[in-house]
Amino acid sequence: MDPSTHCLELLGDAEKKDSENEAKPFSFGGCNGIELVTAVACGALGGAIDILFVGAPNDGKPLEAWADKKADEAVQRFARMTGWNPSSPEQDDVAHAIGFLEKSFKVNYDQRYGADVGHIFDMNTRDHHFKSLAHSPDPVGLFFSLLNQFTSTATFASEGRLITIKTDIFHPGDKGPGKVGVELYGRNFESKVFCGFVNWIGHVMSDIAGSSVMERIPGYGMGVAAPFCELMQFCKFGEFNLGNDTGDLAELATQVFQEGYDARFALALGVPVLVTDLLVKLVWAINRHFKEKRPLAECLPSKAEDSLRTMLLLGTGTLCVMDGADALIQSEGGANAVALALRINYIAWLRLSMLVIREMGIRLGIKRNIGAMGALNEEYAAYLAKLEPLDVERFKRESLVYERFSFQLASTTSESELNKLLLDTYEEFELDKPWSGSFDAHMSDKHATLRFN
Repeated sequence: MDPSTHCLELLGDAEKKDSENEAKPFSFGGCNGIELVTAVACGALGGAIDILFVGAPNDGKPLEAWADKKADEAVQRFARMTGWNPSSPEQDDVAHAIGFLEKSFKVNYDQRYGADVGHIFDMNTRDHHFKSLAHSPDPVGLFFSLLNQFTSTATFASEGRLITIKTDIFHPGDKGPGKVGVELYGRNFESKVFCGFVNWIGHVMSDIAGSSVMERIPGYGMGVAAPFCELMQFCKFGEFNLGNDTGDLAELATQVFQEGYDARFALALGVPVLVTDLLVKLVWAINRHFKEKRPLAECLPSKAEDSLRTMLLLGTGTLCVMDGADALIQSEGGANAVALALRINYIAWLRLSMLVIREMGIRLGIKRNIGAMGALNEEYAAYLAKLEPLDVERFKRESLVYERFSFQLASTTSESELNKLLLDTYEEFELDKPWSGSFDAHMSDKHATLRFN
């Protein structure tokens, strides 16, 4: 089949599916009543886990303590991997592991107080990991860490502004000018980037479990921000009750971090979301296998299954409703914005947002259009691959010869000119003639035949 014809057929199929989708009313993805109720029950179980075992930072709930313990164990394992070897049992704790990592993975952007940055903005040990963008355990943090290490700068977010300082003037632990004793190892650019990347990971691990001096005691250092939460410092809008004062969303995010809403707590927040997700997928797979008698290969969770996506939406939505209701109750109807934000499971709400956006894309036919365009690109790529081996220059030369022959053929005015042109063309193209010797003598022989190769 001609590639262009096949491409048109693909576009036609996509348009047909889109028209079917537009005419099709909203449905529950083929789910029966039992599946819908089960999905809600899974979400309710996740919501109960969130309320009873997570709560807010410093509530002392089981999952918060579990997350803190796992963070401590991860820091100690990482320290041992990088050479930490405590000499006595008294030194075999997370505080000494953090101290080892702080010495092994020094950076030039570890300013802790407003005095370290010339009082350009307010900062202390409870929020410097939040305001220093290079401390974030996400792509934003990696970008600013490499940038700061290569350019001897430190980048902060404060009061909705992006602030960059030169660390040869301000640097950790010094209130006056001087040189920073941090150097990127490596012989070339690639190796320096790798060393900077490793240094960023090591330094984040040294901070993720808190301070080595007085772990988790207010005023002596917090963990690192939950992924991408540091970007909320640029949200200079809104007016919220922050307890004794009012402030915008950026100030609210900073105060919430200071109260313990960090990456360790985000680990605890992810447990109810994971439980809900896995339970919904397990129920869906069991129903397909035992009730509908489908083979196991067809019971694997897939985004292509409308019923599974619907159940995930219901389950995660139920979790978010219970989480939001608990946050409103505990914050006196949202009167205290800090108490409200501390109890909001941002992992669950982020998961729900992703599910809703994906479902809207599927319902509106966006994903199908993307699939059709992908198929078109594959067809064009295959067609171009077939054209690549062709000798274009040879094709041009032969085309010129044929064009000249066609022009001469149209210009002949007599039979003798036509015969001469045909004979000359046979000679030029080095073609075998279908006769031998003289054409007239060959045609006079009644036993002779014309042979075309």
